[in-house]
Amino acid sequence: MQIAPTSPLSAAPASAVPSASVLSSDFETFLQMLTAQARYQDPLEPIDSSEYAAQLAQFSMVEQQVLSNDLLSALGAQIGSGNMGQMASWIGMDARTTAPVGFDGTPITVAAEPMAGADQAFLLVYDDSGQEIARQEITATAHQLSWSGEQSDGTPAPHGLYHFAIESRALGDLLGSRAAQSYARVTEARREGNDSFLILQGGSKVATAEVTALRAPS
Repeated sequence: MQIAPTSPLSAAPASAVPSASVLSSDFETFLQMLTAQARYQDPLEPIDSSEYAAQLAQFSMVEQQVLSNDLLSALGAQIGSGNMGQMASWIGMDARTTAPVGFDGTPITVAAEPMAGADQAFLLVYDDSGQEIARQEITATAHQLSWSGEQSDGTPAPHGLYHFAIESRALGDLLGSRAAQSYARVTEARREGNDSFLILQGGSKVATAEVTALRAPS
């Protein structure tokens, strides 16, 4: 019985070898294939020894890449642990984001940034379902304002999650609308995989990268 030589193994990306145990299993299979090639090769046309060396070298490269990835993952976990310690100091602070914020009757500070060229601007308030519940004309320049919780019909908004947008107009024409940032108290720091999140008062979850400012509680 004769088994034709197999082609050299190509170096697969590290993601194709998910764990050290799988890598070990694949390496044993690889050695069995080489043994079978040597056992059943045609004595008159032996396989070039350089081909064996090339295959072993390619698989060794994959093995080293996987080990390197494991090391980087371990380092990332260590860095993440240190990051959690830093994030813990954010708890109790007011974080500025575009995430929905909880309203409990206390006015919410909103950063209003109308678009360039606007001569008229409005603060838009949306509830957790995305329905507009308030529209308030504001100064068409960048500034901070406070939403007291009053809806367009004059009634107080129920407690819950709300997010904001600034609508910009020029000579009566709509320039556009974009999300407005607001402040909310940080109640928890959380790490999920390689990502870090903050939990805001009211339950909103926001990535730390989306926090643009922190301030002491007012």
